[in-house]
Amino acid sequence: MRAIELDAIGKLTAPALIAAFEGWNDAGEAATGAINHLSTAWDTKAIGQVDPEDFYDFQVTRPVMEVTDGQTDRLVWPTTRLSVAQPAGLGRDLVLVHGIEPNMRWRGFSNELVTAFAELNVEIVILLGALLADSPHTRPVPVSAGASDVDLAARLHVEPVDYKGPTGIVGVLQHACESAGIPAVSLWAAVPHYVAQPPSPKATLALLHGVEDILDISLPLSDLPDEARAWERGVDELAEQDSEVADYVRALEEAKDATDLPEASGDAIAREFERYLRRRGDRGEHGGR
Repeated sequence: MRAIELDAIGKLTAPALIAAFEGWNDAGEAATGAINHLSTAWDTKAIGQVDPEDFYDFQVTRPVMEVTDGQTDRLVWPTTRLSVAQPAGLGRDLVLVHGIEPNMRWRGFSNELVTAFAELNVEIVILLGALLADSPHTRPVPVSAGASDVDLAARLHVEPVDYKGPTGIVGVLQHACESAGIPAVSLWAAVPHYVAQPPSPKATLALLHGVEDILDISLPLSDLPDEARAWERGVDELAEQDSEVADYVRALEEAKDATDLPEASGDAIAREFERYLRRRGDRGEHGGR
C-alpha cells in the first residue's frame, strides 16, 4: 500500500514545490506561516496526503477533535498534505506541502514524498525552515540557503552553508531529493530567540523573498509587509519597557553590524532592486493592478 495516493490533476506546467513542516524545523512558525500565506493567497486544490498511521505517534502528536454544539464535526489526524496552485501569469504551477515532522520512519516518509514529487514531475523542491538565533529583530532577517549540489547553488546564486550537526525532516527530505536526482534547496530564516512566539511575519516575509529570488517570480505578499512592520514596532515597544532587553538588543545590533561585510549589503540591495523590477513588470502586465 502506498502511503500517498495522488488525485488525478493532469499535467502540471513546470511545477516547483515549496514545503514546510511544523515542529523542530519551524521556529516561530515562520516556515509553515509561508505555506499558509500562499495557500490563502491562491486558490489551491488538495491533491493528496500522507497516511499518518505508520509515521506519527498519536500520543505525541495527537489528532484534533472538532465539536460544535455538542456534536462531533470531524476528527483531524496529524499528517502531511499536498496541494497545487495554478496562478495566472506566473508561468509555472506551484505544489505546496504543509507537513508535521513525523515521529518515526523518517526514511520511509521521505521516500514516499520523493516518489510523489517524481510523479508530479517537480522541477525543483524548495524546503523552508526557521531556527532560533542571536539575531536582532531590528535588522533584516538572515536567510541561509543549502543547495543539493554546487552547480545548483551557482545557478540559483545562493551562498553555500557549512554545517555539521543535528537536522530535522527538512534536512532528511533534502537528502532524499538529492539521491533521487530532484534539485532541492533549503532556506532557513533566523528568528530572534528572545521573541520566538508565533507568528513571525518578518521571518515569513524573508523566506518568501528567498523563494522569489530562487524562482525569479513575484509572490502575492498582500498585507504581510505591513504585518512585519507592525511586529517589529511591537517588539520595539516591549524592549523599551525593559532596560536589560533594550541593552541586549543594542548589543546584538552592534555585533550584527560589525560582521556584515559591505559586499553582503550590496548583494542585498541588488536583490531588493530585482524584486522591485519584477513587481513593477507584473503590474504592467496586469494593467497596473
